[in-house]
Amino acid sequence: MNIRRLLPFTDWLFHYKKRDLGGDLLAGVIVTIMLIPQSLAYAMLAGLPPEYGLYASIAPLLIYGLLGTSRTLSVGPVAVISLLTATALTPLATPGSVDYIKLAILLAAMTGVIQLVLGLVRGGFVASLLSHPVVAGFITGSSILILISQLKHVLGVKAAGGHLPYEAVINLVQAAPGTNWVTLGMGVASIALLLFFRKPFRALLERFGLSKGAAQMLARTGPALLVMAGIGAVSFFALDAGFGVKVVGEFPTGLPDFSLPMLDLPVIGSLLPAALAIVLAGYVESVSVGRSLGAKRRQTIDPNQELVALGAANIAAGLTSGFPVTGGFSRSVVNFDAGANTGLASILTAVLIGVVTLALAPLFASLPQVVLAATVIVAVAGLINFKELVRLWRYSKADGALMGLTIVGVLGLGVEIGIGLGVGMSLLVYLARASRPHMAVVGRLGNSEHFRNVKRHPVTTYPGLLLVRIDENLFFANTRNVEDRVLDQVAERPDLKNVVLIFSAVNSVDSSALESLEGLIARLRALGITLHLAEVKGPVMDRFDSIGFTKHLEPGQVFLSTHRAVEALQPSNAPARAA
Repeated sequence: MNIRRLLPFTDWLFHYKKRDLGGDLLAGVIVTIMLIPQSLAYAMLAGLPPEYGLYASIAPLLIYGLLGTSRTLSVGPVAVISLLTATALTPLATPGSVDYIKLAILLAAMTGVIQLVLGLVRGGFVASLLSHPVVAGFITGSSILILISQLKHVLGVKAAGGHLPYEAVINLVQAAPGTNWVTLGMGVASIALLLFFRKPFRALLERFGLSKGAAQMLARTGPALLVMAGIGAVSFFALDAGFGVKVVGEFPTGLPDFSLPMLDLPVIGSLLPAALAIVLAGYVESVSVGRSLGAKRRQTIDPNQELVALGAANIAAGLTSGFPVTGGFSRSVVNFDAGANTGLASILTAVLIGVVTLALAPLFASLPQVVLAATVIVAVAGLINFKELVRLWRYSKADGALMGLTIVGVLGLGVEIGIGLGVGMSLLVYLARASRPHMAVVGRLGNSEHFRNVKRHPVTTYPGLLLVRIDENLFFANTRNVEDRVLDQVAERPDLKNVVLIFSAVNSVDSSALESLEGLIARLRALGITLHLAEVKGPVMDRFDSIGFTKHLEPGQVFLSTHRAVEALQPSNAPARAA
């Protein structure tokens, strides 16, 4: 058993280099500054009291820092997973209530157990269930929902969320006449300041002589500076008591308690679809970020170990009063840019957030909720990507429609149903494409041994001989189509004596396809035509030999190459013709 694979921290901790310490320390501090307002905001998005965002950023970060294979991925609450949590739990309990909190903790533990089991059985392939159009549509649709959900905090009104997205919009419109204008002003100002910190502030610092890296690091502290400004404004002007601006309020000081989540089978059954959706969405986001950042340093990640690490992190969240977490894009990029070299950066971040939770929590009592809402809005606004919808539509109508359908599903039917609809439609699109595989009649290119499509190249064909290349694996969904198309070609060539199926692109043949091939051999034989195969790959040939398929083929043959098939089946003096 490979200990370094199961316990990745042994690779860096026992061989820690002094030159890595500066980057890890800086990254730990910078990510902590960024993560505190994010954690509070995403807890609010998930329908939980703010301290639970901090709880979800301690133990999970610590565990992932030890078990994760990405040295720069930062784990914690993220917008989409927080939305999935709220969507799953709101129908079952009142947000913020004791029962709601228990359900969130249970959901984190369930997510962790599923991820851990998948990782141990090397089930990283589950990420392939979410195609790019589905992921893009899911992120865009979810981001729009998140943005809508935060508007009530910007307006300073009470508006129920509703079980379906359109109900939340209706409730928001109905509550809009009661807008608190001071809150709205603070919201608009907060969003403007956060956008200013993103690029203009960085450019301004560079203009004053700061290096690009230093300017970028200072710009990353924008949300934390806004938090301090919001707290100061409420405290100095009494905006909560005098103008009705809603604040976070007092929350407990101290580290989260260690406790086991409740185990109620009916409740577990009702939360299972949400847990599966979080597993898929969280894993895809985490692995995508980990791979993209790792590639910049020529580092690789192990997808299956990532499942183990994320699973352990979510189980830790469930045991320490957290809610579901995954690797976040924005904080991971900050971690990377700040110079994180090992998992020590994540461990340090966890320790610092623990210190804040333990000693500094009272400072956030006067934090305006609208500031946290602005933080979420700015974070997700950049994820809304309709340009990708247009690009996909131009490239492939099916992929564009798939992304559009996923967006509509998420917005119209809810996040879980939307993502399920996208996955289901992806599989249907795949089956539809695979059921009509690309096939080409080929001929010789010049005097070479290369054979190409007669519709694309000036090639030479031969009387009495049909060469057909199949560019897809053969399985139950496409065997009838392949057989019919070969017979259509045969019907157009009454002079045929030999048909060669070229298997250069065929990696597998299932039992249904094998039976279809045997039937095709018999039908062609009845017409006086012999079927041959060429360029059959080793694993496919091994399976053919294991059941004696070549005996069914006789007098047909299996040729090493299409060139050899033509040499054997076409007499040298036979006339060729250009196609």
